[in-house]
Amino acid sequence: MSIKLVPIDRENYEECIKLKISDEQTKLVASNIRSLVQAAYEPNFYPLGVYNENKMVGFILYDFDDELNGWSMSRLMIAHSHQNKGLGKLTLKAFITFFKDKYPSEVLYTSAEIENHIAINLYESAGFKKLDLFEYIYNEEKYKEIRMILNP
Repeated sequence: MSIKLVPIDRENYEECIKLKISDEQTKLVASNIRSLVQAAYEPNFYPLGVYNENKMVGFILYDFDDELNGWSMSRLMIAHSHQNKGLGKLTLKAFITFFKDKYPSEVLYTSAEIENHIAINLYESAGFKKLDLFEYIYNEEKYKEIRMILNP
């Protein structure tokens, strides 16, 4: 397996939109189309396609979060058909390397729904530490997440 991170652009955005997660996961991760729209209209949002062997298998969205005054990996998804193959770990490792190369002195935050134990365990295995719990409302729905930080 060979993971490569490629910016989402007009050449590959449709491929990104076609990536799907399981029905059970839709309450845990925002859709790729929502993330791409957010990246198009919000400053400092950067979408990346996750490629394995030249096939897009996942998606990452990272951004500079003004509230945190720091960088955040806002979204990480691996398409349902490519899950349980170790791609999540490889993708996270590749993204951390990419991020540290680009921003060597910056810390990286992420978060996950508190019920998303798979993501939380994945992030902890890569060195993220739990910081705090927070809640927010989006489209009249309440979300509870755990914020995590990767030490520099």
